[in-house]
Parts: sequence; C-alpha cells; structure tokens
Amino acid sequence: MASVGVALGGLGLGIARRLTSPVGGRRYDLIIRGVDDSGERPVVALDRTQQTAAPGRYCLLLENGGWVRLSSEVEDLGPGLVGRGVLGETRAGLHVGERASCSGIYFSSPEDAGLEALDVAIPTDAGPAPAWLIRPRTGSSTTWAIHIHGLGSPRAGTLRGVQVAAETGLTSLVVTYRNDGEGPTTGSGRSTLGATEVDDVRAALQYALAHGARQVILFGWSMGAAIALQLAAEPGLRGIVAGLVLESPVLDWLSTIKANCKRSGLPSWTGALAVPWLDNRQLSRVTGLDAPVGLRSFDWITRADELATPTLILHGSADTSAPIGVAARLRDRRPDLVQLERFDADHTMTWNSDPERWRATVATVLAEHIGR
Repeated sequence: MASVGVALGGLGLGIARRLTSPVGGRRYDLIIRGVDDSGERPVVALDRTQQTAAPGRYCLLLENGGWVRLSSEVEDLGPGLVGRGVLGETRAGLHVGERASCSGIYFSSPEDAGLEALDVAIPTDAGPAPAWLIRPRTGSSTTWAIHIHGLGSPRAGTLRGVQVAAETGLTSLVVTYRNDGEGPTTGSGRSTLGATEVDDVRAALQYALAHGARQVILFGWSMGAAIALQLAAEPGLRGIVAGLVLESPVLDWLSTIKANCKRSGLPSWTGALAVPWLDNRQLSRVTGLDAPVGLRSFDWITRADELATPTLILHGSADTSAPIGVAARLRDRRPDLVQLERFDADHTMTWNSDPERWRATVATVLAEHIGR
C-alpha cells in the first residue's frame, strides 16, 4: 500500500509540474501531406483531426517560421485527410512534408490585425512587462479594455478581441505577465496559475488609470479570465472594473485540471492528486513554486456571491480543457450578472468557429454596458 501511495504522490507531482512548467516551444504535430495549386487558390492537405476538420478561421503555424491562414470551408479528401484553402498571399514555407501546428491565433501582430500599436512597458514588481497600447482610429474613450492572454499562449492570441474593442472606440492595453515567455522571468520560470500573475495585470490596470482611463473592461482568455475575475473582486477596484468579457474561462482550477488529465489520457480523478503539490507550502516548493497557489480562491462556483461585475462568457460546447458545464453553473448561480454564449468550438476557439457572431455579441455587450 505504501508503494501505491508513493506512486500516486509521484503522479500528482508530475501533473503539477507539467501544469506549471515554464513556457516551451510549440508542438508541430501535423505534416503537410499535399499542396494543390490547380484551383483558384491553393489547397493544403492535412491529416483529419478534430481541429483540422473544424469549420472556421484557423491558421497553420509552420515549423520553418511560415504563417498560413486557412479558409473556413473543409474539403473531404478521402480517408484520413481534409483539404483547407489557403487565404491571402502569405504561404511562405508551405511545402509537402513540412511540419506544422493548427492554431486559433489568427493575427501574428497588431499590424496584421489592422491595428496601430505603441510598445509600452508596464512597471511591475517582477520587472518591466511589455504591452501594446492600441488607441481607436477615431474618437476617444475614458473606458479602456485590458486584454489578458491564457497559460502558454502569446498575447497575440487576444488580438481577435482587440479588433472589436477598437471598433467600439475603446483604447486597448494588451498585456504580458511574469513567466509567460514575453514578460519578465522570475524564480524558476513557472506559472502560478494566476496567483502572482494577477499582480502584473493589476499594475497594467493602474497604468491605464494613470494614462486617462476612468474605468476598464477586462478581456480574459482561459487563465487570463481567472486573473480578470480576481481583479474584479478586489474591493479597491469595484466601480473601476466595469465589465468582464471572458473567453473559455478557467472558473475552477480543479475542474480544469481534471479535464486536462482526461484530455491527455489519464483518468480525470488523477487531477485531484496535483492539488497538494500546488496548495501546500512545503510541497509547492518541491513543485518549483515560491509559494502555494491557493486554488480555492479561483473557484467561482463557490465564490459566485462575490461576483459584482456584468460578465459575458463566450464558451465552446466542445471545450475539453475548461468544461463549459462550469460556466453554465455560474450563469445559473448569477443570472443577474452572467450572460453565457455557447459556440460549437474547442478551447479558446469560439471566435474562430463563428467570427461574425462573436464580434456582434461582444460589440453589443460593450455598447450596452460601457460609457464613453
């Protein structure tokens, strides 16, 4: 029995270390099977997976550095293969046999999204954190949008939402935070799942207030949503955080950890084994963290009564990372504040699955709740 306990403890440590691991390189798990140039636009042949076969706007990130946008339509190329049309002129590096990764990150930079950005540095306790300051082309607003990316994802992923904020007339601040691969590096370089990253986003919020903002809307993606919720609940920011737009939010870390264990082929219950390695002061140091995470503070089903900010949740019914059922429970607990919009999409892919509906939904909410 002791050996079983040791084995389970080791498994929990492994899960905790993997979850908080320093940002690494992207996995290029696809191979370009063919490129057909005979039609109006090139068609790339890919192995059929849940993501490559999903209708919507996606990109291929190539191992050789290429960046290729794919059309929304999916062609059936026979057993095991799908075809996706290539959009635009950018197809550098698209060769048969090249390794690639399918991604929902649709814009590589603000310029790529048609936005003009100023590079700024947010002073934080961890060091300067780079950010993009993006002002609307016309008009001005004392309401700013702060865009917070998720765990393991670059800030460019949030540009899908920045476009809508800019079109609505909001100034946007697209932030980085410690140990995300773009912000400052501290300690072992591990993520604390929002526990310390929230300090850097709070510093960004204070930067916005010091530069003309009177209130802010927090756009949070996945773990970025967990950070946004922490800030919105702070007494000192009541009335300043005017709204939340949450994409595929982590609303309860334990549910998310269990879901990701299942996604990786482990029984979902093994996710609970990671909790002591994240929450216990001594064990969290073994994990490589300077302090425990405090997972209970990220459980918004338990903390539902503390929610005081109008909240739009955009969530995919096929999300295997942050289960939509948790979002539905929060909506049921707080229908006075929470609006849940379901999409046929996986984690952080709701924009990609239906950009027009996503943009219209967010724009409507901003127009209803945000004063200029």
